[in-house]
Amino acid sequence: MMQIRLFSMEDLSAVVALWNREATKYDYKPFTEQEFQDTFINHAYFDAECMWVGCNEQGIAGFAAGCSGDDLPLGDVAGYITCVIIDPGAASLELYDAFVLRMETRFRQLGKSQAEVLFFNPVKLKWTIPSAPQHEHNNAPGISKDQPLYDALIARGYADRATQCGMYLRLGSFSVPEDIAVKEYKANRKGYQVTHYAPAVHTGLEAMLAALQNPQWEKDVAAHVKNGEPLVVAVHGSEVVGFAGPIMTEPDGRAFFCGIGVHPEYEGHGLGSVLFFRMVETFQQAGCQYISLFTGSNNPALQIYHKAGFQNEKQFSILRREL
Repeated sequence: MMQIRLFSMEDLSAVVALWNREATKYDYKPFTEQEFQDTFINHAYFDAECMWVGCNEQGIAGFAAGCSGDDLPLGDVAGYITCVIIDPGAASLELYDAFVLRMETRFRQLGKSQAEVLFFNPVKLKWTIPSAPQHEHNNAPGISKDQPLYDALIARGYADRATQCGMYLRLGSFSVPEDIAVKEYKANRKGYQVTHYAPAVHTGLEAMLAALQNPQWEKDVAAHVKNGEPLVVAVHGSEVVGFAGPIMTEPDGRAFFCGIGVHPEYEGHGLGSVLFFRMVETFQQAGCQYISLFTGSNNPALQIYHKAGFQNEKQFSILRREL
């Protein structure tokens, strides 16, 4: 018999042990106790009434967490399910359902009308690359279908709304394909150039970011550029009409970038694919070891990623239920 109750700090060691034993079977990265606290507790959206443990005669055998925030994307109507991990010796569909019910009840108490498994969740769960376990991605954008939680959510009426592909490229042998160089040459003849951003030379970066209508890019790209991080840009004359980057290297050698975008008025000249390949080349020149990213399974950009040599390492489902 399992008793489900709210998490307390006295549970920390046992929950971390459970995570490192069971969650890692689904490629989640193991935690130290401090890393667990930093991920689940030490953030602005921590909700002590939406983190649960399950106890039986052997001790803690289940853990579930969710969160919400009115200022998050969809935050006015949605709560986010982060995870449910249960020891297989105690697991059952009914037990997964019981954990999910408690999170949904909490969301309703907070005035939410839907529950989401989605990459906007502020709790970022790192996962290791299956073909290169020494490398990792900094966020699981959903849950993989091999997790028991997936079947439990489907049985509870959650809709599997989309698939996100986790992509990986080891940078050692990367080179820009000839047809991309030809595409860049044709863009050059039209007055476009892909280069590194130079604040003293180039204008219109802020206007270009605003035109892309991505508030996160507006905020983050501008901040990184202000801090002196390199940025690959497409320019027409001196005006910035597209970007890729910024170019940043994480401690484990992973390339980090915010995104890629081309001003809507300047699409149709091949600038997006040129920006992407030149960004990857710049990461390689900067000494990065690999790039990992995720994208929708129906995103036309998948063709570009595969052309660059990216492999699809893992698939994640995006789910929703109206409460």
